[in-house]
Amino acid sequence: MPDQPDALMLFAAGFGTRMGALTQTRPKPMIEVAGRPLIDHALDLARAGGARRLVANVHYLADQVVAHLAGQDVAISDERDEILETGGGLRKALPLLGEGPVMTLNTDAVWRGENPVARLREAWRPNEMSALLMLVRPENARGHAGAGDFTMDETGRLTRGPGYVYTGAQMLNPAGIGSISERSFSLNILWDEMIAAGRVFGLVHDGGWCDVGRPESIPLAEAMLDE
Repeated sequence: MPDQPDALMLFAAGFGTRMGALTQTRPKPMIEVAGRPLIDHALDLARAGGARRLVANVHYLADQVVAHLAGQDVAISDERDEILETGGGLRKALPLLGEGPVMTLNTDAVWRGENPVARLREAWRPNEMSALLMLVRPENARGHAGAGDFTMDETGRLTRGPGYVYTGAQMLNPAGIGSISERSFSLNILWDEMIAAGRVFGLVHDGGWCDVGRPESIPLAEAMLDE
């Protein structure tokens, strides 16, 4: 459908400190899983899901990510001077992403099954939603511990609490982001405002998902992709 939002931001600026020695000389998005950099797995999802305006933010060892993306259809939001976290990073990238709702996708996870980007675009209802988060059940969250981040009611509306794990993929209306005073801040601040207004909803991904945040998650992700 032509009216589905198609702008997507790849979060690729973080330090990857939990990766230990693996990120001493390369940024986390360039760590390979199944022979390909993590950022390429994310780009495949984005493009196959219908995202057409692509932006990646960069900070740590940024030159490697910039060089890797050179010649591709990905604009760079440069945070080399100051890392801005997810909220500040998205706000800085908005001129590159264009007007209206945007998707964000973490680059440190791999997926199997239905395309989360396509599902977010199809399920987005702008009159009801300010954010639509892709979730997995805790038992399906490989490489990730914990009881979950959000509770979902029968309408799909989310509140904070155990139940579902946030995967790092979402659709978001960034309209309220300009009123946040901090320069560097988490999108959690914006989510909390939206949750209070009853405008955050969830979708559950029933396929495979693996958080590749630590070295021991790499073989887990590769095994999942091989299934």
